Amino acid sequence: MTDEPQSAAAEPLWGEAEGLTAVEPNYRWVMTINAGILGLILLVGVAVADFVLAEKLGWQQGSLLGPLALIILYLVFAIPGRRWLRLGYDLSEDRLRVARGYLWRRDTIVPFGRIQHIDVDQGLIDRGFDLATLIVHTAGTHNSTVSLPGLDETRAAEMREAIRAHIKRETL
Repeated sequence: MTDEPQSAAAEPLWGEAEGLTAVEPNYRWVMTINAGILGLILLVGVAVADFVLAEKLGWQQGSLLGPLALIILYLVFAIPGRRWLRLGYDLSEDRLRVARGYLWRRDTIVPFGRIQHIDVDQGLIDRGFDLATLIVHTAGTHNSTVSLPGLDETRAAEMREAIRAHIKRETL
């Protein structure tokens, strides 16, 4: 075994060594609220199923609801923070890089020359936290849309204008 440093290819895609910029910290709350809404819907469905199983099959009331409620609580409160930690971007002179993923990792690089148009989107919960999503539409059909959520509203507009200005320079 040698003491040679590891190659750059062995370093993880996510981390400070990669020079990625993290999205806004408030985006963790947005993700948690969205997960909470989904979790609440699932919890109601599980409660109905638990009631039906108790009435029709004689199961013990709560035998399904209890364990699944614990799993849903874990998914609502633990997963969004971990996903937020693994979401970053880098805007350079000629490309946008978006890296994301907790279980399934994706590292997308979009050259400005491939961009067709750019949107800035804000959902209801995003507006409450002054956040926005930058959506880049590229040429092609497979994975032709790249979104970068969790940006400050002003930062998303600045990024849109910077990309638009670069594209305008290329077409002149």
